[in-house]
Amino acid sequence: MSFLVYLKDGINLGSIYAMIALGYTMVYGIAKMLNFAHGDVIMVGAFVILTAITKAGLSPAVAILLSVVICTLMGVVIEAVAYRPLRKASSNLAVLITAIGVSYLLQNLALLVFGADAKSFVTVIDLPSLSLFGGELVIKGMTILTIAACIVIMVGLQLFVKKTKPGRAMQAVSEDRDAAQLMGVNVNATISLTFAIGSGLAAIAGLFMCSAYPTLSPYTGAMPGIKAFVAAVFGGIGSIPGAMIGGLLLGVIEIFSKAYISSQVADAIVFGVLIIVLLVKPAGLFGKNIQEKV
Repeated sequence: MSFLVYLKDGINLGSIYAMIALGYTMVYGIAKMLNFAHGDVIMVGAFVILTAITKAGLSPAVAILLSVVICTLMGVVIEAVAYRPLRKASSNLAVLITAIGVSYLLQNLALLVFGADAKSFVTVIDLPSLSLFGGELVIKGMTILTIAACIVIMVGLQLFVKKTKPGRAMQAVSEDRDAAQLMGVNVNATISLTFAIGSGLAAIAGLFMCSAYPTLSPYTGAMPGIKAFVAAVFGGIGSIPGAMIGGLLLGVIEIFSKAYISSQVADAIVFGVLIIVLLVKPAGLFGKNIQEKV
């Protein structure tokens, strides 16, 4: 029975990683940029929910909506101010350094506003638990909601990209930015929309992450953000289903490593598995190798 308990915990953690990875893979797949500030947007979103409920006295539903709106606007501003001027930079290193700089900026702003002490996250959504096997396996209602939300978000994003006009514009920008612009696609608006969607998802991911692990500090989003990026690469960065599968696998591997090997080396095992996968399949599990013609 302990195996099923660990599997349940792994899927729950993996669903959180998957939500964060979906934001990464959206931005990279369309704009070809690695937004390493994504994890810190999650932290900001969680602080907005906590502050809105505890300080402003807003209802959980309004607090969540406010968090999504603020994170969405933050994503648009970050793209316009930090990334757009570097879009045609000769080296991707400039974008990478800028992304790290934005990450540290958000962390330090959070330190100034909220302080360095870790805070307990509030219970935002209270759902009944599900008991199986005569009560030997108890699945929290929030765990079920997290997994269901991850699946719905993944399916929704896939349908949005494949079936809608803005989604097709995203695909065109992803294939060839200059050609898409010649065909009348507004590249700036399309990339801004991509960042907006990714940052909005970060707010939702912050809600579920802090509900599962109810401790919040300015550094809360740093490590989950890195692991979610690993999950996106694991599944094949740029692939929406790959981000979800990569996140789920990463969560299961991490929980089983902590349970059956050692919690101290669990992270090393996670990154080691990633290295092995990339050695065998460099594009990730669902990624496609692209051959450039010279």
